[in-house]
Amino acid sequence: MNPKRRARLATILFLVVGAGITVGLVLYALNENINLFYPPDQIVSGAAPVDAQIRAGGMVRDGSVARGEELSVEFVLTDYQGSDFTVRYSGILPDLFREGQGILVRGRLDAQGVFQAQEVLAKHDENYMPPELAGMHTAPVSDGP
Repeated sequence: MNPKRRARLATILFLVVGAGITVGLVLYALNENINLFYPPDQIVSGAAPVDAQIRAGGMVRDGSVARGEELSVEFVLTDYQGSDFTVRYSGILPDLFREGQGILVRGRLDAQGVFQAQEVLAKHDENYMPPELAGMHTAPVSDGP
């Protein structure tokens, strides 16, 4: 083989192997930090991985919130179509958290099917007004004196 072709082939092989290693390392890093979302029906059916960091969302079922010692709380998330699962959380709940409210939880599903939440986020609709701003009235804007 021509020495010039051999040098080009070596350069191309080096670039391909380098790109492959780079892509592999990036995918590995992303896999470690990814939080997949699962709705209640997938968690109940067993499609969600056990003991892996995931996110889940649903509605807090009415009458399901049970407060425990200190800051611990247990409640049931549902999709109102028969898929319910229990969530345990220890910490301060968001101000918008209440029964019948849509929430998003981040944590791990244990072997008993109970979601051990590390973070609870409450959703609000587009008409939400923070309590600090609810009493404020906007002054009309005038065009001139």
